[in-house]
Amino acid sequence: MSDEQDREPGPWEYRAREGIIRKMIPGDVIAAVPAAREAAESEGRRLQFDFFDDEAVLKMLRLRHIDDKQLYSAGAKAGLPAGLIPFGLVLYWGAYVRYWESTRNQSLFYAGAGLVVVLTLGYFVMMLIRQWGNRPRQKVRARAAAYRKIAHIAAENGGDVPTFYPHYGPYPFAANFHADAAELDLPEKDRF
Repeated sequence: MSDEQDREPGPWEYRAREGIIRKMIPGDVIAAVPAAREAAESEGRRLQFDFFDDEAVLKMLRLRHIDDKQLYSAGAKAGLPAGLIPFGLVLYWGAYVRYWESTRNQSLFYAGAGLVVVLTLGYFVMMLIRQWGNRPRQKVRARAAAYRKIAHIAAENGGDVPTFYPHYGPYPFAANFHADAAELDLPEKDRF
């Protein structure tokens, strides 16, 4: 890990993907580009969010980073067993069961292994649904996806946006805006 990834984000900075700290582009840069301003106003009405409010955008980007870390952690916790358990069962079957066990014991192994695989995959799917289906987090993802679109419009139309400005991209199947969902708040250590 580099020194940049070890330090905490400063004022107007946030962690982008892979933990790299980036400086947020101010809302007046977006407002200076007519097409981006129009998109920000339109998306702001749709998502009940002010994309020109720098503090709100910074909070949203920081929340999106926290969401990304939680998604990665949950995927690792659920995905590793979902991959290793079936692999171990296949190895055990190939090395022992199919050569040394009776037909009855093989049938019992198949039934037990099938149950273990179904339970493991069920746990994996349940974990994904819990992570992807969280409505307040979906609200943050929807706003981050809109911000991504607005930043691209600003960059394409001559705005002072750095090349490859890092931001959190969309998750089209898990970035639905739910107006009734609660607003998330930053943990104490991540506040301004």
